[in-house]
Amino acid sequence: MDELPEYTAADLEREDAFDVPSFTNDDAVDLGLAAVEVIDERGLSLAVRVVLRGDVVFQAKLGASGPGNDPWLAGKAAVAERFGEPSLLVRRRHEEAGTPFEERTDVDHDLLRAHGGSIPLRVDGELVGTITMSGEPDVVDHAAAAEAIRRYLAAR
Repeated sequence: MDELPEYTAADLEREDAFDVPSFTNDDAVDLGLAAVEVIDERGLSLAVRVVLRGDVVFQAKLGASGPGNDPWLAGKAAVAERFGEPSLLVRRRHEEAGTPFEERTDVDHDLLRAHGGSIPLRVDGELVGTITMSGEPDVVDHAAAAEAIRRYLAAR
């Protein structure tokens, strides 16, 4: 793999948010398939999960990913859902403020994992789900999820 992508909070804030007029189970599968395409093209070992209204609508585990990725998929998605923004942005904001997320005492770190890879999905501004990837360094997880979203939106 080449150099890891680098993101500041400002970089992440500039990324387009996923906000569409409608998003069905079929759309969630299409987004998941776009993610698989990105994972395959980049030769990554990633698990991808698309959750819509609390239901896992799409999941695939490619390369060396497996059951060990499940707590990470759930934990990153929980961060994106709780804070309403990408899990990597939550992490970077805490780091840039000098208070790493891992040092927070008001969250259950087994349930909330502020590592990159989960991006909220919105319908007309309402948070309805997440796309989450796990298995590579978290900036790679985020980059792959963001690219899957770009491709999905471009094809929509």
